[in-house]
Amino acid sequence: MSDELKAQFEAATVAAKALPRRPGNDDMLEMYALYKQATAGDVSGERPGGFDFVGAAKFDAWTGLKGVSNEEAMQRYIDKVESLKS
Repeated sequence: MSDELKAQFEAATVAAKALPRRPGNDDMLEMYALYKQATAGDVSGERPGGFDFVGAAKFDAWTGLKGVSNEEAMQRYIDKVESLKS
């Protein structure tokens, strides 16, 4: 993984917290899943059940990225944050 990509990813995580307006739920789930895939790799553990709807949605979004490399997830996260800045 290049140092430049890692620096851009870290800058994007800071920028995500300073967006002009809060992203919608779909965008938030996508950003969450991309962040987790970039930093932790493929999802592990069991899917939350019961009334943990948020946890289940996060798990499902992250599961959808199974097999995506850390580098690709970082780049997609950077691109997503950039698209939300305007």
